[in-house]
Amino acid sequence: MASDPALSADDSALLERLATRIAELRLELPAILTLETSKPLSLLAGQTMVFLEPVVQSIFSIPDYRRFALLIERRDAVETLIRSIERRADEAHAARRRGKSQAKPGAPGA
Repeated sequence: MASDPALSADDSALLERLATRIAELRLELPAILTLETSKPLSLLAGQTMVFLEPVVQSIFSIPDYRRFALLIERRDAVETLIRSIERRADEAHAARRRGKSQAKPGAPGA
């Protein structure tokens, strides 16, 4: 929304860490698809996360859970997360391609 303040450095760092982890797990496509389709419901998703926080915190130790729950309500933060995931996915794909081309220097057709 236009009235939302810009993302803080801590918020941006949290989104970058999340994007990096998603790329490490190679879950870029399902994550982006889920985020894109749930943009209209981002406020509801954030409020659901806040509601479920006591249950989640009793099972898992997630220090940035509340901050992420508040961020996911903001469409600009969701869009930033999607762009970060796409950038990390592109970087990982390029690294895998470089690794394949370096691993097979004498392969036929290379």
